[in-house]
Amino acid sequence: MRRRVMVALLFGSAVGGAACLAAETPAEIRISAKKFEYHPNKVTAKLGQPVVFVVTSEDRIHGFKMPDFGLRTNIVPGQETRVTLTPDKAGSFTFFCDVFCGDGHEDMEGTLVVAA
Repeated sequence: MRRRVMVALLFGSAVGGAACLAAETPAEIRISAKKFEYHPNKVTAKLGQPVVFVVTSEDRIHGFKMPDFGLRTNIVPGQETRVTLTPDKAGSFTFFCDVFCGDGHEDMEGTLVVAA
C-alpha cells in the first residue's frame, strides 16, 4: 500500500512538473522585416503568457519598437533578433521601424493584439 502511494505521488509530481514547464515555455512569434513592411503585420498573444518575437530582416537594418511595452531593438540582416515579452495589458498595440529605411519608412508598422 505504501509503495503504491509513493509511486502515485512520484508520478503525479512528474506529470505536474512537466505541465508547469510546458506552460512556462514562451510561444515564438516570427516576424520578417523588409523595406517598408513587416510580415505578418498583425500578430496575437495572450495576456500574461510570455512570447518571444523572433525578428529577421530580408534586406537591411531595421528597427523594432513597441513603446507600449518598452521594447526596442535593431534587426540585422542574416541574424535572428529575439525579444521576450509577457503582455501585462490587453488591447491592440503598434510596433514600428524606428531606423529610417527610405521613402515609405513611416508606413512600416504592425499590430500586436493581446487577448485577455
